[in-house]
Amino acid sequence: MTILLSEVKILDPQSPHHRKKVNVLIEDGEIAAIGSTRYRAGQVVDGKGAILTPGWFDLQANFCDPGEEHKEDLTTGRAVAMAGGFTEIAVLPNTRPVIQAKNDIEYIKRGNRNSLVQLWPVAAISKDTAGENFTEILDLQAAGAVAFSDGLVPLWNTDLLRKSLQYVQKFNGLVIDRPQEQWLSRFGVMNEGVNSALLGMKGVPALAEDIAVARDLQLLEYTGGKLHLANISTAKSVALIRRAKKKGLQVTCDVAIHQLLYTDDNILEFDSNFKVSPPLRTAKDIKALVKGLLDGTIDALVSAHQPQDEESKNLEFDQAACGMNNMQVALPMVLMLQDRVPLELLLTRLTTGPRAVLGLPGPVIDKGAVANLTLFRPAEKWQYDARTNLSKSANSPLFGQEVTGKVLAVANNGQFQQF
Repeated sequence: MTILLSEVKILDPQSPHHRKKVNVLIEDGEIAAIGSTRYRAGQVVDGKGAILTPGWFDLQANFCDPGEEHKEDLTTGRAVAMAGGFTEIAVLPNTRPVIQAKNDIEYIKRGNRNSLVQLWPVAAISKDTAGENFTEILDLQAAGAVAFSDGLVPLWNTDLLRKSLQYVQKFNGLVIDRPQEQWLSRFGVMNEGVNSALLGMKGVPALAEDIAVARDLQLLEYTGGKLHLANISTAKSVALIRRAKKKGLQVTCDVAIHQLLYTDDNILEFDSNFKVSPPLRTAKDIKALVKGLLDGTIDALVSAHQPQDEESKNLEFDQAACGMNNMQVALPMVLMLQDRVPLELLLTRLTTGPRAVLGLPGPVIDKGAVANLTLFRPAEKWQYDARTNLSKSANSPLFGQEVTGKVLAVANNGQFQQF
């Protein structure tokens, strides 16, 4: 079947058609033609006012499958990803059981052959993500693990992290850490500061992240290897990573989109949808994170997709589980940042940036290339509610609201999905 995307604006710095308004013809999973010609096709998608980019890649998502399929599963996760504009997802190992054996990798990858959304398994570094004993890293790499991390669990064991950085150098592998010092953050439910004191809740100081980032970077300098720091949230973290990059260390990092939009002021009304880990910080931290995006310190934006059911979220704030379910509204959230960060730069942090972190080739919008694409209309409004939500969970602060920015279609793996 042939598909015509008519009058779309291409935003892809790698493409010779960057910033041009053109017609794009897709045939048998490839871009058959690009130009001003009104190509004949079996299906036509009206692209007026729409932007076409390479397919988006999310470096961090928890699809809760296996073990907690009542929150999300691989089928609904893929559906949410498509509706959010993502064609490829790096899946965290924090399932039940943990992704730590070849069979676990195979379970995640099994549906890729027939799916538009491709899942890339991130395997656990330590057994059961307990931080004590190594998994079979070489076997997991051979089975298809794209990186190694304990996911949502910070790597507290310094010796394990050091040896991991050394071990993965055998195959140019990547270690991912969610930096947070466990003792400083223990029992904390929000950012430590004026608001935590005002609300009488235990806080997680920025220092808990800063110390962990500094430790990780010192170990990286000592051992060599490649390190990715996930979900950074503090101004000091940005400064430390910027300095490490200038020294030539192979370090990358990402930030969750919600960390750029919300602060601990949003917690004053005790909405548990704003309870995340790391916690929402301050306006000063957001300013530093934005600067990190602008100067290239921050390599990728992530949805940090972490679905939670009603029983886990509809509780008193200090008892509620952490996490936001924002993958389906990633575009509206990204568009909220346009007044501070150019849209083209934001899009690179959703496309080429994440793939570069993992050492994966990025799709290019050009004739003869594989059609791995995301099409969206930035001005289109829609209601994000129980009718439109494709996830099994609804723990997003945008749930029930009208949002601006609509994904129109995605293409990948020889498939096309229009919304």
